[in-house]
Amino acid sequence: MAVRIRLARKGRKKLAYYHIVVADSRSPRDGRYIEKIGKYNPLTNPATIELDFDKALGWLQNGALPSDTCRAILSYKGVLLKKHLLEGVRKGAFDDAEATRRFEEWMKQNDAKIEAKKSGLEKSKDDELVKKLAAEKKINETRAAKLAKKQAELAAKEEAAAQAEAPVTEPVAEATSTPAEDKPEQQPAEEAKPQE
Repeated sequence: MAVRIRLARKGRKKLAYYHIVVADSRSPRDGRYIEKIGKYNPLTNPATIELDFDKALGWLQNGALPSDTCRAILSYKGVLLKKHLLEGVRKGAFDDAEATRRFEEWMKQNDAKIEAKKSGLEKSKDDELVKKLAAEKKINETRAAKLAKKQAELAAKEEAAAQAEAPVTEPVAEATSTPAEDKPEQQPAEEAKPQE
């Protein structure tokens, strides 16, 4: 019985994610499996990978063969490197402390590379947003200039039409006061007091 480390598809149409499983090579893709060792979501950028490192390493050491995609995932997470280093320790090429040092150094470099990619993606999103805002601002300025020009033309036409229609007349001087202002205010009559 050949044991494979492979992906089992989950999710709905066009929104697939995968379980990383250890299964018999004769079982169907989404069928029976021996053990689930992780999850893989390729829709996020960078891809989201959750992996039980020790279980994956154990299955590799026991002879499980990964599929091409799972080989890339295991390599990305450092499982294949750890297996390679442990084989070097077993053969006597170097000791366990050296293997641990090399693995930790590789993990630091890999983490730095992943963080650089994430920050690069965030920066590119920010740059794209700035470009979109600049383009939108330019379009708004163009529209505002066209609108101001159109309003100025309409105002000029209305003014010309008003001058053509209105006869020339002399302005009438306004009275300095109105008749209502000239009249004194009437005061209410005093109420008669009752006699005691």
